Amino acid sequence: MAELTYRDAVARGIAQELKNDERVIFLGEDVAKAGGVFKATVGLYEEFGPTRVRDCPISEQAILGAAMGAAMTGMRPIAEIMFSDFLAVCFDYVANEFPKARYMSAGQLECPLVVRTANGAGSRFGAQHSQSIENWAMMIPGLKVVAPSTPADVVGLLAAAVRDPDPVIFFEHKSLYATKGEVPDGEIVDTLGTAKVLREGKDATICALALMVPRALQAAEELSREHGIEAEVIDLRSLVPLDTQTILGSVGKTGRLFTVEENPRLCGWGAEIASIVADEAFWDLDGPVVRITTPHIPLPAADNLEDIVLPTVPRIVETVRTSLG
Repeated sequence: MAELTYRDAVARGIAQELKNDERVIFLGEDVAKAGGVFKATVGLYEEFGPTRVRDCPISEQAILGAAMGAAMTGMRPIAEIMFSDFLAVCFDYVANEFPKARYMSAGQLECPLVVRTANGAGSRFGAQHSQSIENWAMMIPGLKVVAPSTPADVVGLLAAAVRDPDPVIFFEHKSLYATKGEVPDGEIVDTLGTAKVLREGKDATICALALMVPRALQAAEELSREHGIEAEVIDLRSLVPLDTQTILGSVGKTGRLFTVEENPRLCGWGAEIASIVADEAFWDLDGPVVRITTPHIPLPAADNLEDIVLPTVPRIVETVRTSLG
């Protein structure tokens, strides 16, 4: 068992898959000799060389076009798009091309590729470099969508994504790169579409993703300590496939559901979960589903303003406390 940072877990996860399967290649902007703009791929070029780890031009379309071509001809590429906001630049590939390849070829083609990208706010990069856009990817049929919150989950879920026969968008949160956690030794392979109950509780269920997971856990501890409210915290980890059984089972126990979402409120992933729970567990609910989100605004670059708009521990605590009366 080793303690790794989230960013070091990224490099370890990629290295594990490069060693495991010679068909795996890694490509992106400044990912080779520079070790990535977030230093999450340091050492890979030196270990695996320029054939397996490739720097690309500053062209998101070129990166995903090359990755799709490689995937369709038998490779298993991992492609990095530096900031998740830049998926808008190559959205034709994301929305129209590789998610549809298997369907439109009647199963004759597979497109097993992973798009890694840095997602989310907290680094003061402003409105064009700080968005949480997992709901963009979640809406597209044919894509799988993953967002780990811990170093161990980074390694295990990345392995599962690389070995999956379908394209996966793998969101790494920028504000988690420096966080640390224990990662087991040896090969780690997790399962897509599985949520984790990180804290047991009886009074409310809190679903969170990525950076919001540690905030939800901290809020749950404060709710217990200060208000006697025992909240169950679920790390969703994967939006597509979505582990509805874990969510519904928890709501059946607690009777209340809160989602903590960094994405803007309109059409966020919590709205889909609220719809599922209303359809399938309405009579288990003791009150309305409550969504704790970022407002539907461009994210400010000023640190005090960015901190205000994101869901915070005090806002989670106060929302749960007042909602439970």
